[in-house]
Amino acid sequence: MRAARFHAPGKPLALEEVPAVAPGTGEARVEIKGCGICGTDLHIALEGSIQLPKTPITLGHEAAGVVAEVGPGVSGWKPGDRVAIFPNVACGSCYACREGREVLCLNAEVLGINRDGAFADFVTLPATCLLPLPQPVPFTVGAILADAVSTAYRAVVGRGALRSGERVAVFGCGGLGIHGIKIARLLGASRIIAVDVTPGALRRAREAGATETVDAKEGDVARRIRSLTGGEGVDLALEFVGLKASVTEAIRSLKRGGRAVVAGVGPDRVELPPLRSFVGSELSVLASMGFTREDVQTVIGLAASGRLDLASSVTDVIPLAAINDGFRRAFTKEGDPIRIVVVP
Repeated sequence: MRAARFHAPGKPLALEEVPAVAPGTGEARVEIKGCGICGTDLHIALEGSIQLPKTPITLGHEAAGVVAEVGPGVSGWKPGDRVAIFPNVACGSCYACREGREVLCLNAEVLGINRDGAFADFVTLPATCLLPLPQPVPFTVGAILADAVSTAYRAVVGRGALRSGERVAVFGCGGLGIHGIKIARLLGASRIIAVDVTPGALRRAREAGATETVDAKEGDVARRIRSLTGGEGVDLALEFVGLKASVTEAIRSLKRGGRAVVAGVGPDRVELPPLRSFVGSELSVLASMGFTREDVQTVIGLAASGRLDLASSVTDVIPLAAINDGFRRAFTKEGDPIRIVVVP
């Protein structure tokens, strides 16, 4: 089969012929019908800011497809079944797994990071990673549900506990932030203030449901958010950038008793406000890591029912042979993409 193989940062992915792995006990082989280009892929391949335990490796973790073959001991799945892929292969035995928090598994193997991923014709993985993908959901949308949408869902709902009528600020309106806006709107947020530095991202944010936008290049973002909220601030700030400056402004934008959820990842070291104001205002700062299996199942249901419209989230569809150009466009934000999906 063909696979896009990562060898070293800064070098193009190599489209290579590799053996298709037959499914072992408890495994399934899936024919890939779509795999989204995620920021994590760009951090690995173009920036080198995420180090992988082994190379070469096939990248790609946002995927959907059709079951091609099942191994011994697999029940409930058969060739031809439409599936979305849960990309986190948890160990099932560490304390996080025993507590039902496999998203924090100490020994997790993630597609495209610890094990071969889905920028390929096929991927073989445990059948426990398969989730039913209803017919109304196109494969290109199904591909991005497990990460681009589910990560945002966990930040808004699982960690942020957004309640109807609350005011929200979304920092970073890329693939995660746009879906954070859509989910906040779906859950009844009264105000959604989108923050970014590019006109295209702010335009997309308005199209997704933001009630106001703030251009971070103009400075003093928190002050401007307070101005938009009658001097009070927001109930929930969602940070999808992963920079010290945006985390700081997210915390500063909160009302007393507000919550900041940080889902962006980067090398910066962040600081809390002075304890007198931090404690005195009873602020909450929470990290949000990835998504759970239940999160993915929920967003699949929302997409299948039409309650969450994700058609516009797929900016472009490209063949596997064009993957390096897709990476370039996603990295340079050429055409203001939300998600570019590779269809082998």
